[in-house]
Amino acid sequence: MDANARSGEERTLIVGLGNPGRAHAFNRHNVGFMAVDKLALRAGIELRRVQSKAIIGSGRLADRPVILAKPQTFMNLSGEAVGALAGYYRIPPAAILVVYDELDIPFGVIRLREKGGAGGHNGMRSLIQHLGNEFPRLRLGIGRPPGRMDAAAFVLQDFGRDELPLVSEMLTTAGEAIESFVRHGINLTMTRFNGPVEGSATA
Repeated sequence: MDANARSGEERTLIVGLGNPGRAHAFNRHNVGFMAVDKLALRAGIELRRVQSKAIIGSGRLADRPVILAKPQTFMNLSGEAVGALAGYYRIPPAAILVVYDELDIPFGVIRLREKGGAGGHNGMRSLIQHLGNEFPRLRLGIGRPPGRMDAAAFVLQDFGRDELPLVSEMLTTAGEAIESFVRHGINLTMTRFNGPVEGSATA
């Protein structure tokens, strides 16, 4: 049991979704992993420990205890890892923020939701099977595939070099939103970070 558990402080579990392995490292589908990696660097949290089929690290963010996690089950089984971690650390769904890619949000835009369905995302479908649907989520917009390109192929494609500056900016904003969530909760964070697209037909 770590110091945070002994102190009785409530922890927040921040989960980035993606696929393990170098071949997937810069895929659009792995932007959730990228967000957690960047946040870990910013917070000085080492992602080294393997537990419950995930790479995790614990530390403090916004002066509160957090656990960062990257499931290693591959995207479609992400819920196995997250469900096990939530059970082990006794973290309720409302204190779990899941960060993942979203086709139906413009590239570079972030959106938060308090709860909801999977929206066709297989990783989220797995999480809902294990946690229910009442957990907050941070969706990182990757936009729609060009022309008639298959969505499954598009998400497994690397970001283009010309897209990387906007990816970096989006990940920085995502980190600020995650810190706000840890400090203030989902409602205030949605107010601060969601733009007018939220609630529209494409959000």
